[in-house]
Amino acid sequence: MTTHHRGGDTTAEVVGLLLAAGGGRRLGGRPKALLTHRGRPLVEHAVGVLRAGGCTRVHVVLGARADEVRARACLPDCALVDNPAWERGMGTSLRAGLGSLAGTGARAALVSLVDQPGIGPEAVARVLAAHHSPESLVSAAYDGVRGHPVLFGAAHWTGIAATATGDRGARAYLKEHAEQLVLVECGDVAEAYDIDTEADLAHLE
Repeated sequence: MTTHHRGGDTTAEVVGLLLAAGGGRRLGGRPKALLTHRGRPLVEHAVGVLRAGGCTRVHVVLGARADEVRARACLPDCALVDNPAWERGMGTSLRAGLGSLAGTGARAALVSLVDQPGIGPEAVARVLAAHHSPESLVSAAYDGVRGHPVLFGAAHWTGIAATATGDRGARAYLKEHAEQLVLVECGDVAEAYDIDTEADLAHLE
């Protein structure tokens, strides 16, 4: 029997899942996790955002130069997940991250991307607040357009893992389950740009 805990604290049931494996191909091969933002590696900033937004547990998926990320970034109390297939796209990181949640008791995963520093704790908190059960499927939206973070209730993990390929991540699954997806507008508190090119580095501080 599923207990929904409506009205109670559901945030402890949600694990923050940070995808930070990318190699930064268009950034001259600089892993995005190691880009400097506010004096520290970007992966540290992204973990801090998840924690400030209400995720008490955080799993970080590493790939490109994972050993260097472990050595340079301060990621206390995070579960670090290696994705040896990171070069095959974000879908492999999503699968690795969801796989790492087996046996943790988590009822949902809140997925964020390391290269979106314009998305802060406010957006994370809004998406978390819309989580009610393992059947939840919630996404931040920016002017009505779906973006990150995205919350996947545990009931969806198997289906997402089966369809996550290349750089599409959960896109196909979310399209197929659009009628279940709850969109939470965050455009007033966050900016959903990516750090993909040299020009995008201007967003970093």
